[in-house]
Amino acid sequence: EVQLVESGGGSVQPGGSLRLSCAASDFIFSATNAYYVAWFRQARGEERAPIARILIGHAVPWYADSVKGRFTISQDNAKNTVYLQMNNLKPEDTAMYFCAADVSLRTIMAGRPSNWGQGTQVTVSS
Repeated sequence: EVQLVESGGGSVQPGGSLRLSCAASDFIFSATNAYYVAWFRQARGEERAPIARILIGHAVPWYADSVKGRFTISQDNAKNTVYLQMNNLKPEDTAMYFCAADVSLRTIMAGRPSNWGQGTQVTVSS
């Protein structure tokens, strides 16, 4: 069973930074078929949407326009962890952030990955 555990959320003022972590099962980092790991976010009253994605073992990051240039996704194979470094945070970044994993790019980007974490809340306000 694939497990994903997010951490690192919290409250921050506009312009601040946070780093989210997604600790994943060993399997995701050692599978023959490479896994995509993505960060999604869901603000109150809105749909959950992907904002960043990485292909384990290959990097190849992707970012939504709303976070491009401010957020960076990375992986640490030794720690089986995917990070989301978030800089220059804005109030509109306030949301629950989830990580997800799937071997299918189409499936994960459609918001139907096989594996979800429990989420971590990020609040940006002054």
